[in-house]
Amino acid sequence: MRVVQFEIPGHGRRVGVVDGGRVCDLTSVHSDWLRTIDVFYAAEKSNQRFRDLLANAARQSGIQTFDYGTLLNNEPGGDVPFLHPAVDAADLHRVIITGTGLTHLGSMQSRNKMHAADSEIQSGMTDSAKMFAMGIQGGKPPVGERGVSPEWFYKGSGYNLRGHRWSLELPGFASDGGEEAELVGCYVIDSKGTPRRLGFALGNEWSDHATERINYLYLAPSKLRQCAVGPELMVDFDFQELKLHCCVFRGGQTIYDSGELLTGEQHMCHSLANCEDHHFKYPQNRISGDVHLHFFGTSKLSFGHREWKYSDGDEIHIIPDSGASLINRVKAVPESSKTVSVQPA
Repeated sequence: MRVVQFEIPGHGRRVGVVDGGRVCDLTSVHSDWLRTIDVFYAAEKSNQRFRDLLANAARQSGIQTFDYGTLLNNEPGGDVPFLHPAVDAADLHRVIITGTGLTHLGSMQSRNKMHAADSEIQSGMTDSAKMFAMGIQGGKPPVGERGVSPEWFYKGSGYNLRGHRWSLELPGFASDGGEEAELVGCYVIDSKGTPRRLGFALGNEWSDHATERINYLYLAPSKLRQCAVGPELMVDFDFQELKLHCCVFRGGQTIYDSGELLTGEQHMCHSLANCEDHHFKYPQNRISGDVHLHFFGTSKLSFGHREWKYSDGDEIHIIPDSGASLINRVKAVPESSKTVSVQPA
């Protein structure tokens, strides 16, 4: 089952279920369901399963539908219906965006290219190599046991969240942009403080690898960028394997083609359960009503394989082997000539 969030300009937000080439507009039969999490809250209140409530609502008589292809092609900001991120919240402060790195079996090579001299790569003594080896050894513990912690980073609040066909800003202070084609875990904390997984979505964990390359201690600020999630919430995905393909276009020409990208637990050194445990073990990540969007890492980046830098108008396509692609255009933001001056209260 695939769920989308969209908006009809002048009429407000909607949530829908994809049914072939159409979207069943659940809001047309449940006017208080404006977001995916509203459906979850209704399921929790009525003691139903989230996906069962979605399926039952999509079959109600009189439900309105939209052409899915048209929704996927519509740009935001106009006067036609357009898609939002697959999961969000009305209060963007309650959306917490995070991620884990060095989780994939091919990720250590990309990271080493950023952080090490050739001699260090050959010796395997970089911090990235050590962290990766820890994951190989203890990232998939037996059920009920806590494994080794993966690398973790904070990406921002819901103010950094973008959807399908939304632009991703390239700040003037950034050294470069960098696509990261990933799976995103989408969670809400229920009324008892228990993390509840709604499903998974495609994500572009837009970062600044050139800044990170200066020194790996710059990883934290290099991650404070916008990111894209969607267009679909995959409710029934088992997280075992997904084949992706990432392409970057400039002026209609392909300037980067990733080839096949493999993600999911089969291609990771950390299990889903271990990543989730280490994220939600902190009490501040289990506050009722918060929404968590967690990026699970990628096996390959264009950075380290290209000579060009991202520029205004570049278009990034993340293409799954099934379901809809995630498409975003880069928007360069000029650097201000002024520094940020903090004023006394």
